[in-house]
Order: sequence, then structure tokens, then C-alpha cells
Amino acid sequence: MAGNDSQALIIACPMCAVLNRVPSSRLGAGGKCGKCGSDLFAAAPVELDARNFDAHALRSDIPLLVDFWADWCGPCRQMAPAFAAAAPQLEPWLRLGKLDTQADQAIAARYAIRTIPTMLILKKGKEIARQSGAMPVQAIVQWARQALRSG
Repeated sequence: MAGNDSQALIIACPMCAVLNRVPSSRLGAGGKCGKCGSDLFAAAPVELDARNFDAHALRSDIPLLVDFWADWCGPCRQMAPAFAAAAPQLEPWLRLGKLDTQADQAIAARYAIRTIPTMLILKKGKEIARQSGAMPVQAIVQWARQALRSG
């Protein structure tokens, strides 16, 4: 994160999607949601849907890595454990989330998702990287870190 250590970052709670202010110098310390008391970083992907997507993708200062998937997709199910295992390696500098394209077709259409699994990294709603196809955990982590450095 660029900027001065006292700069406050806005972080969406993974449980209730309420926006919380966290000093950038304390980002690695985690923190708790001011409304529901949940950990702001749970080392696990957030289940995204129409109710909470914009809080994480548009309003949070933490970039969001979204796995666009569907239950009927074999490669999506195969990649799910690797995606989950990437979360503790990438948080708190990146929030991971999963969006079911069958349940939330409008959000998938907004980002022109045509193939699944597809992963996007969004920063304030703007796409900074895209990768289609199932990947193992270390490839996900390496791709995400490289995208954050260049994005």
C-alpha cells in the first residue's frame, strides 16, 4: 500500500459487508468489524453475491480477487481448494471472493465473463488483471502478486 502509515483504509467486512476504517499501518494486524465483531480477514474467500459484491469490489480500498465459478463446472470445483488455500497467503493485501455465475448472472455479465473458472483482480471496480482456467495454489498466488505489482 502506498502512502503514509496513518492513512486510513476502507475495508469491507467479509461477514456483513459494512465498511470499516483501518489505519494502513495496522493492516497486517487484522482487526474486527465495528458492527458485527467478525475478523476483517478470515484467511478464506468471501462468498460474493449481489448483496455484498459492490462493497468489496467498488468501495473497499483492498483489491479484490474474484473467482467466477459455477457448481456444474468441473474445473471450477477442482480449483476451489487451491483458491481457498491462496487466501491466507494473499491477505490482507488482497481480498479473495467467489461469485457463483449462475446465481448472479448480472455481475458476471458486467465483467464480460464468458469462460469459467475466470479470476479477475479488481481495484475500486476497475479490472487490473484477468486469468481463465483452473490453476494450482502457487500459480494463483504468483499470478496475483505479479498483477498487483504491475497494476
